[in-house]
Amino acid sequence: MSKILIRGAKVLGGEPQDVLIDGGTIAEVGAGLSAEGAEVVEAEGKVLLPGLVDLHTHLREPGREDSETVLTGTRAAASGGYTTVFAMANTFPVADTAGVVEQVWRLGKEHGYCDVQPIGAVTVGLEGKKLAELGAMHESAAGVTVFSDDGKCVHDAVIMRRALEYVKAFGGVVAQHAQEPRLTEGAEMNEGIVSAELGLGGWPAVAEESIIARDVLLADHVGSRVHICHLSTAGSVEIVRWAKSRGIAVTAEVTPHHLLLTDELVRTYNPVYKVNPPLRTERDVMALREALADGTIDIVATDHAPHPHEDKDCEWAAAAMGMVGLETALSVVQETMVDTGLLDWAGVADRMSVRPAQIGQATGHGRPVSAGEPANLTLVDTAYRGPVEPAGFASRSRNTPYEGRELPGRVTHTWLRGKATLVDGKLT
Repeated sequence: MSKILIRGAKVLGGEPQDVLIDGGTIAEVGAGLSAEGAEVVEAEGKVLLPGLVDLHTHLREPGREDSETVLTGTRAAASGGYTTVFAMANTFPVADTAGVVEQVWRLGKEHGYCDVQPIGAVTVGLEGKKLAELGAMHESAAGVTVFSDDGKCVHDAVIMRRALEYVKAFGGVVAQHAQEPRLTEGAEMNEGIVSAELGLGGWPAVAEESIIARDVLLADHVGSRVHICHLSTAGSVEIVRWAKSRGIAVTAEVTPHHLLLTDELVRTYNPVYKVNPPLRTERDVMALREALADGTIDIVATDHAPHPHEDKDCEWAAAAMGMVGLETALSVVQETMVDTGLLDWAGVADRMSVRPAQIGQATGHGRPVSAGEPANLTLVDTAYRGPVEPAGFASRSRNTPYEGRELPGRVTHTWLRGKATLVDGKLT
């Protein structure tokens, strides 16, 4: 592999520096580095970050290849600046055995434009009744460390406790989709003024908050780690903040769309805004931004949820829940957190690379941009601003809520262990 010199990049948004990649490793970082024998990437004015890590991606394969595949999903990831993604277990068949997680892992090895780490199901078939093969999935070639029934809540407290006890033995983490199912029967959007005016079934904040409260207490009791998926309410923020103040081992994520969009958009009845958990209020959005800034919320995760055209282009009640997010996540974070002054680029690197890699134990990712480290890197043109054009997405699906919306920032290059997967905005 030839040498690559990234010249004049603002590493983590700091002063311009040169970064020399040799093979799969960062060889040197400094000013005025020699370009002899190296391919030069002119990066003046651009920001260089460690490759992004997404702890919450739906790649749909096996079983729903009409929505996404490991190939198309990882191409979307590379386009968005990601060098590793964690693939959720709600596939067909469910990733609840060593065999299925190894299949996903091998697909990532064969076809991935980024590393793919499977997430194992907590319960057999996501049914919430019996623990899946947690130990076998961990001991498999995939080395699963994160377990989740995402899409469904592990609503039985006894099952959740047992899962927390089980994964503690090997340092794993249970990632909970916090949704009390009986409180959300028939729910179609956030419960509040807008749902009342539209006459749509309301999804109360307490359905999320009650599960989070229970699970942080269970994690404390067991002495294990729990991760909260797609936290979406101001009340949830306060529960996590309280738990952290008590020293409970809880981490939490927020999606880009919950940092930007509100339930007011549901007035359009456009199913592209139908998502789980639902879009919340402006007050919730502001609380989530502040919590991400102060570290109460640890990371940004996309919850990239691709769906084929026919599952979204229909009446609201029948539409599937979910949005694609890998190719727009960094732009939304720049819009909501950087351009508002809530985070600097070092903070973005922490929330979108360093911490998710730590939570998921993604070896070689989320590392400093310094000599001797793996060359997993993302170069961003932060001065760019333009409309989102889903027709150009690498993802197989187009269900983005940002079509036509102007967003800042554009990933121009992505390197996975020194190999370019994206060059000048085009996949290699």
